[in-house]
Amino acid sequence: MSETTETATHGVLLSDVAAQKVRTLLEQEGRDDLRLRVAVQPGGCSGLIYQLYFDERVLDGDALKDYDGVEVVVDKMSVPYLEGATIDFADTIEKQGFTIDNPNAGEGCACGGSFS
Repeated sequence: MSETTETATHGVLLSDVAAQKVRTLLEQEGRDDLRLRVAVQPGGCSGLIYQLYFDERVLDGDALKDYDGVEVVVDKMSVPYLEGATIDFADTIEKQGFTIDNPNAGEGCACGGSFS
């Protein structure tokens, strides 16, 4: 009997603009072995904060989704908190950087950095 390990998937969406920005950043770094990891951690004034960073590891239980060559990975504890969330990239006078629009987030804080 052969054993197959199936990688879980997640419901996080990556916009085309954000995917292109990730590709650009990886090209600037000269790395093709990194994926975009999004996680939820305890902290912030509302209870939970987002973490968004490049990671070369895929850990046991991680959920993975490929967006035209950009891999987005979510740890199994964060998957339920991020179901249906959209990662976008804003480049305006008011804001520049990655944004996360999460329908699961209850109340946010004034700084916009955490949620419940």
